[in-house]
Amino acid sequence: MKVAIMGYGTIGSGVAKVLDTNKDIIKERLGEALEIKYILDLREFPDDPHANCFVKDYKEIAKDKEIKLVVETMGGVEPAFTFVKAMLEAGKSVTTSNKALVADKGAELMKIAKDNDVNFVFEAAVGGGIPIIRTLTACLTGDVIEEIAAICNGTTNYMLTNMEQFGSEYAQILAEAQSLGYAEKDPTADVEGHDSCRKIAILTSLVAGKNVDYTEIPTEGISKISSTDFKYAKSMGYSIKLIAKSTKVGDTYSCRVAPFLVKPDQMLYHVSGVMNAVSVRGNMLGESMYYGAGAGALPTASAVVGDLVFLARNVDKHVRIGWANEKLELSNPSEQKYKYFVRTSALQSNIENEFEEVKYTDLDLDDETGFITAEMTESEFNERKTALGGVISVIRFY
Repeated sequence: MKVAIMGYGTIGSGVAKVLDTNKDIIKERLGEALEIKYILDLREFPDDPHANCFVKDYKEIAKDKEIKLVVETMGGVEPAFTFVKAMLEAGKSVTTSNKALVADKGAELMKIAKDNDVNFVFEAAVGGGIPIIRTLTACLTGDVIEEIAAICNGTTNYMLTNMEQFGSEYAQILAEAQSLGYAEKDPTADVEGHDSCRKIAILTSLVAGKNVDYTEIPTEGISKISSTDFKYAKSMGYSIKLIAKSTKVGDTYSCRVAPFLVKPDQMLYHVSGVMNAVSVRGNMLGESMYYGAGAGALPTASAVVGDLVFLARNVDKHVRIGWANEKLELSNPSEQKYKYFVRTSALQSNIENEFEEVKYTDLDLDDETGFITAEMTESEFNERKTALGGVISVIRFY
């Protein structure tokens, strides 16, 4: 069966390597070989083993009836959307690792796939090498998913782990992560939580069956976390993790991306370094966790090739996933309830006047006090925080 790859960067070349390296076992499991016929890229790769496969016009792939399976690893929404749409309309199934495309256009592309009796799948778009999408859409279809909590960005998890272990400051560890290739030159999408936001929007869309607008999810990154925050966390027996969270509330879900304080008896506490994990709680299964490499050429490419095998087994047959192009109205985030850890320069008398019952966490630091609030809604906390003033940082308890 002939395959086309659109985009020959880190992931696209990784897909080619997996198909070449594991071609015999793939053929044995599928019943026929998967062979690369086209690679779409504007650059030249004269020394590549697939040098004779390169093309520069996506229409050449779209019009070739021999191509049934297409991989999109270009990144970004355009021109990826235009190219993928053309492939689906030409009767070709597509797998992508492109989270921006799936978060922005996923429901629309799935409808186009259904209308053309083909498939659009994206296992690698959320957890890299972690098989979370098919777990939700195939293995847990008998459960009502009550909560998803994910550490789904290796860059930020690496940075937070190192800040915790070595007492590094944010700017120092960001520079180190960039030098090691774990962080982009412009790290905004990772460190401000936008990447994790898109991923939890995708997962919530899948379990809700409706389209989640990721721009409506309140999102905070890690750029304001300091070594002092970790000292407080350690004194309380907690760690700090950037978590993308979605919780069922009535007929909808309540979502947030933010740094959370996590304790050792919670599964996500133990996820460190560049590793990712997704915790899922179903009403029948209870809590389960899916852990592994959330990025990198070969782990991500492994998930893409897994999708290719799935698509090859379902050629000319649309497999329903259940993500409709109907908007899901998310629960009001200001009604979410948390306990909060607060650092402030305000006097204790003012703290107790605004927050009443609090528990102090003292590091004997000059000019600041750390305290834990009772559980309250986000809106109530914000009112009290504004009235208190002098707030240095706030971290929610998971």
